[in-house]
Amino acid sequence: MQLLETTFWSAGGSRHGMAEQLGFSKSKTNALIAGLVEQGLLAEAGLQRSSGGRRPENLQLHAGLGVVVGIDIGATSVDVAVLGPDLAVLAHHGEPADVREGPGVVLARVRVLVRELLSRAGFAPRQVIGIGIGVPGPVNFEIGQLVNPPLMPAWDSFSIRDYLREEYAAPVFVDNDVNLMALGELWRLRRSLTNFLVIKVGTGIGCGIVCHGEVYRGAAGSAGDVGHICVDQEGPRCHCGNLGCVEVMAAGPAITRMAMEAAMAGESAALAECLRAQGRIDAIDVGEASRAGDASANAIVQRAGSLIGQMLASIVNFFNPSHVFIGGGITRIGPLFLAAVRQSVYQRSLALSTRHLEIQYTPLGAQAGLIGAGALAMHETLKVRGVAP
Repeated sequence: MQLLETTFWSAGGSRHGMAEQLGFSKSKTNALIAGLVEQGLLAEAGLQRSSGGRRPENLQLHAGLGVVVGIDIGATSVDVAVLGPDLAVLAHHGEPADVREGPGVVLARVRVLVRELLSRAGFAPRQVIGIGIGVPGPVNFEIGQLVNPPLMPAWDSFSIRDYLREEYAAPVFVDNDVNLMALGELWRLRRSLTNFLVIKVGTGIGCGIVCHGEVYRGAAGSAGDVGHICVDQEGPRCHCGNLGCVEVMAAGPAITRMAMEAAMAGESAALAECLRAQGRIDAIDVGEASRAGDASANAIVQRAGSLIGQMLASIVNFFNPSHVFIGGGITRIGPLFLAAVRQSVYQRSLALSTRHLEIQYTPLGAQAGLIGAGALAMHETLKVRGVAP
């Protein structure tokens, strides 16, 4: 039902506001709301601030609907959360993981975490109404399977849905992790922005595309695989087989590689000390050295940001988004990276494409993927139940 869908995406709305969004008369909207409240699908949630007249009443999805489970699987981590119908996080746990170990190992751990979090939040498995999962690779959304994922080849064509259905009767929805970040931002914005991009920079680089207020997945689910756009034809070979992909040039492992080279060549005392003390260097260490004024670390951060901006400039010219939100582990590297991305995009893009463009880190931060997984689960579950378009 369109009214329930509108309530979900507005995260609590007034009767008048929903009538306007739907184009319904006030009497028709009130009748529909009364029916949904009686069915236990909507609930009254207090009064909004007055704008001069009678204070409008807030409406939201009923807490008694149950809970959804959001699962965000990254290349090196896994986050699991139990969320209410309003996507409030009721219980959450995150830990390191390695997707190269395969679906059997990773998903077995996920099932344990889901059971523990449901118990912690005081819910039974039968109260789960939907499960949303984000994975770092191209997904055939209709069947919920990864297709030739470069970072996780052992997952190719594995049915995540069937694996989780062994324990839960709730429907399971699988999507690319960056698409879910975009969906999370779309929910946060209450669909107030209709054309924007979300870029995730971590072990790999991907892009979630929101076009006309919907996540755009493409004909086969691979839209947004921008990590394999070439930025240097003479660059190193990427795991996809091509040379100079932005992912192999500027993602987290590339930043680590450049830092190791600088430390071992004696170009950076700070990075050399980090390597001596820890036996390794990661992107966060490079960010800390950069903020401390290390020249080599600054150069590494600026180069990575500039190359990602070079790739983004082409996307901005083509798509003309209003906003670009950057997320993933790279956000912890600091403001210099963001400044380098912005400078590169504005230098290389057409003036009309960037006239009103805003580039910033994702406001939802590390929770974007989890919130998006919850939004996917709730939205698709409503559709399955026949109460959403």
